[in-house]
Amino acid sequence: MSGRRSFRSHTPIRTRASAALAGALICAAVACSAPPEPEPARPEPSRQSGSPAADTSPFWVDPDSSAARQVRQWSAQGRTEEAHQLTKISGRPVADWPAGDHPAADIRRVTAGAAEEGRTVVLVAYNIPHRDCGQHSAGGAADAAAYRGWLDAFATAVGDAPATVVLEPDAVPHIVDGCTPAEFHAERSTLLTQAVDRLKKQPRTRVYVDAGNPAWITDPGKLVGPLRRAGVARADGFALNVSNFQRDADVRAYGRKLSGLLGGAHFVVDSSRNGAGPLPGTRTDAWCNPPGRALGKPPTDRTGDPLLDAYLWVKRPGDSDGECRGGPTAGTWWPDYALGLARASR
Repeated sequence: MSGRRSFRSHTPIRTRASAALAGALICAAVACSAPPEPEPARPEPSRQSGSPAADTSPFWVDPDSSAARQVRQWSAQGRTEEAHQLTKISGRPVADWPAGDHPAADIRRVTAGAAEEGRTVVLVAYNIPHRDCGQHSAGGAADAAAYRGWLDAFATAVGDAPATVVLEPDAVPHIVDGCTPAEFHAERSTLLTQAVDRLKKQPRTRVYVDAGNPAWITDPGKLVGPLRRAGVARADGFALNVSNFQRDADVRAYGRKLSGLLGGAHFVVDSSRNGAGPLPGTRTDAWCNPPGRALGKPPTDRTGDPLLDAYLWVKRPGDSDGECRGGPTAGTWWPDYALGLARASR
């Protein structure tokens, strides 16, 4: 088939695999997609969102995001130019990262808002035990049982709302690069597989297992085994470039290589902050609040690539990467950095 999968089609890969087996090797991980279902007419843009992308994207714009609140504050203070710049962020759909031990309330808020506009909410499940190897985003659930309970609450709160979930940024790449101690590898793979299965019980939820970026695990072949053990075959595909700055062309080429190794897996790309590409050079902190970066391609499911399901803004532009270069703690809104991203963008 030639068309890409629509974000309005929520058929999991595992139910389509049998059709791809005739006359070919069994797809070891993710099977090729089914013909796309007819897309319903898009709803009219909501007066709440004011989104410049509202008529070209199926994803929801949060009218109460940190960027939107900052726009209102600066407008009230007469900081008109700064407020206008930040509408480049506040008017775009960005992912929600439910935090803390009780994610349900936050998820219900955003799914309710998206339902009012007939749109899809983008969520990030980020609470795996031993998260981020003790670095800027260290933490996560206390143990496997706590994680299963958290993930169940997460999925239950999603309900039957249209949702796209990026599952556990860095979790698989940290297995590959050795950052996560070996004694935790088997447990992590099991938890990720269970998370995929639990999320896919929700009838309109798509799941993409995070696979890092091409500047991190430079040989995509090293990701194949860990992604398979993490349940990527049960998911809708994998995610790339989350919270990073690699250029679309490089990420897309890498994604297609990894897809081929996984039997045709689809993928999504985080384009939130890659408009100027990565910080030049080989500095080890090039990923942490690098200066001079810019917003990337606005979120869309119209990618022109049959394997690339969507460009998403997974990392929320303006949220700090950590306490580096004067930034606040990871995930904290940093208006000055947000303004720099916006001003550097077209």
